[in-house]
Amino acid sequence: MASVLSYESLVHAVAGAVGSVTAMTVFFPLDTARLRLQVDEKRKSKTTHAVLLEIIKEEGLLAPYRGWFPVISSLCCSNFVYFYTFNSLKAVWVKGQRSSTGKDLVVGFVAGVVNVLLTTPLWVVNTRLKLQGAKFRNEDIIPTNYKGIIDAFHQIIRDEGILALWNGTFPSLLLVFNPAIQFMFYEGLKRQLLKKRMKLSSLDVFIIGAIAKAIATTVTYPMQTVQSILRFGRHRLNPENRTLGSLRNVLSLLHQRVKRFGIMGLYKGLEAKLLQTVLTAALMFLVYEKLTAATFTIMGLKSTHKH
Repeated sequence: MASVLSYESLVHAVAGAVGSVTAMTVFFPLDTARLRLQVDEKRKSKTTHAVLLEIIKEEGLLAPYRGWFPVISSLCCSNFVYFYTFNSLKAVWVKGQRSSTGKDLVVGFVAGVVNVLLTTPLWVVNTRLKLQGAKFRNEDIIPTNYKGIIDAFHQIIRDEGILALWNGTFPSLLLVFNPAIQFMFYEGLKRQLLKKRMKLSSLDVFIIGAIAKAIATTVTYPMQTVQSILRFGRHRLNPENRTLGSLRNVLSLLHQRVKRFGIMGLYKGLEAKLLQTVLTAALMFLVYEKLTAATFTIMGLKSTHKH
C-alpha cells in the first residue's frame, strides 16, 4: 500500500509541476508586468498592457520573458514540494476515509508552510533575476549583475549574508492563507451550485476556481506587494529592515505605501496579477487533472481518490 501511496504522490507532484509550468509559461508576461508595477513605484503607466508595451519598447521583444528559466525551475520545485507534501500528508491522515474541508485546509496549510520554508531562497533569487536589467523609474533601486541562479545565490550570501535568502519569509507565511481562503470559497461555491444541479461541468469548475482565486488574491494582495519589495531587497532601506521581514517591517512597508499612494497603492499591479493568477490557476488545474487521470489509466492504477 505504501508503495502505491508514494507512487501516487509522485504522479500528483509531477502532474502539478507540469501543469503549473505550462500555465505559467503561457501567462508569464502578465507576471512581469505585475512585478514591475509592485516594485518600481515611479512608473506612470497604470494598466497592464501599457506597462507591457513600455517594457517591450524599451527593453526588447523578449523582455516580458526575462527570468523565465529561474521562475520556471523554482515553480517546478515549489509545486512538486507542495503537491507531494499535500498528497502524502493526506494519504497518511485520511487513510481512505472521505476528506473533510477542514482536513484539506489543514493539510494545505502545512504543505504551504513546508513549501515556503524550503523554496523561499529560490524565489528571492528569482525576483532579482527577473528584475535584472530592467529600466527602473525609481533611482533608489540598486541594480544587480548576476550571471545565473548559482551566481545569484553566491553573491547574495557573500554580500548580504545567508539570511537574505529568506527575505520576505514572513509575508510569504501569511500568504499561505491565500490557498486556504481560495479553498474555502471554492468549496462553499461548489456546495451552493450542487444544490441547484446534479453535477458540475468543467466550465463550472473553471469559473468557481477563478472566482475563488480572485477573492483570495484580492484579500492577500497587499502582502504580496510587501513580499515582492522585501524579496527584491534592492531598495536603499535602512539595513536593519532587510532581515526576515518581521511584522514590524511588514506594517511599516504597508504604512509607507498607504502614505505615499493612498490605500490603492497597496493594489498596484493587481489587475495584472488577477488576470495572471486566475488564468494560470484554471489552466494549471486543467492540465493537472488531465495528466493524473491519464497517468493512472496508463499505469492501470485507478486513482483511489476521485477529485
